[in-house]
Amino acid sequence: MSKAIRFDDGATQFRQRLIASILSHRPVLIRNIRAEDLENPGLKDYEASFLRLLDSMTNGSKMEINNTGTQLRFQPGVLLGGDIQHQCPDSRSIGWFLEGIMPLAPFGKEELSIYFEGITDGCCELDPSADYLQKSAIPLFAKFGIGIDDDDSAVRIRVLQRAAAPTGGGKVHFQCPIVKELTPINFTDPGRIKRIRGTSISCKIVSSSMAARVAYAAKGVFHKVLPDVWIHTDAHTQKNHGCGPSPGLSLVVSTESTTGVILTAECCLNQAERGAELPEDLGQRGACLLLNEVQKGGCIDTSVQSLAFMWMTLTPEDVSRLRIGSLSPYSVETLRLLKKFFGIEFKLKADEDSKTILMSCLGTGYRNMAKAST
Repeated sequence: MSKAIRFDDGATQFRQRLIASILSHRPVLIRNIRAEDLENPGLKDYEASFLRLLDSMTNGSKMEINNTGTQLRFQPGVLLGGDIQHQCPDSRSIGWFLEGIMPLAPFGKEELSIYFEGITDGCCELDPSADYLQKSAIPLFAKFGIGIDDDDSAVRIRVLQRAAAPTGGGKVHFQCPIVKELTPINFTDPGRIKRIRGTSISCKIVSSSMAARVAYAAKGVFHKVLPDVWIHTDAHTQKNHGCGPSPGLSLVVSTESTTGVILTAECCLNQAERGAELPEDLGQRGACLLLNEVQKGGCIDTSVQSLAFMWMTLTPEDVSRLRIGSLSPYSVETLRLLKKFFGIEFKLKADEDSKTILMSCLGTGYRNMAKAST
């Protein structure tokens, strides 16, 4: 048994450390998890729920938690995949769990199919929604050669029933086929924006026109720069269990370029922090967020950088190249984590003309042995 990699800074990058532990087959020891919080120290309910999810996805994983919950020793097992049902606590949305297990999804013994229950919308200030991940992360799967062989086993995220924060009741299905190995990428040409698409979503709103008002305001901003804009309205009511009991209003919009680059942004109505925000203000805010993402440049969204870096590390022993707009603090921590677990260092080259960063690395040659033996 290899020596555990020790972290003394608590719950920082909690999901990423566990994922890297499973993929590298190296145990981890995480200490001082909210040890300074005298009233509620240790793991939160959503972190314990994520551990249960990993336990469902693997065979032989061992988890030791001390009495106060401030220390976790994790011994990774073997990824299985298969059909899984998981109930997410209302403290975090389904997107938080879905985003966390995505790096593992292609490397199980069999195709992964997970049915999540919990909050689907209304937490975008904190967690990505399933709709956002469908637009931003799923195209990245295809770039690495995941789910491109058979339409029946393609990577899919389907929202079966919506539920806005703070009360759950929503359902999301995530399906991902397995691969023997990833495909190195050379994704450096952002191209030119040719169209904008989006969805305005409302849950249990008194007036069904509010989603239309959000879409109309967003289109008003986009039409100043591009004529090809289409935003669908998706209104749900609680009648016949069409959505959860809490009201919600959100917008997910994305651009597509001539080279297949898709950039996405989302925003949601958060009355607790923003007061009574008008639907028009929400639509304009969402449109500005997307334009800001486009202004950064690059070929992927800022929020999926860590997923791309993880898979670039696991590709065959060939060079992968990726252009990004700017490194987020979370992405910087991910690069440090990958060096610690896999010994991989990325080469960064600034492009002064486009104000972007060209990143490259040599893959470790990771292979899914369960796939290779079947």
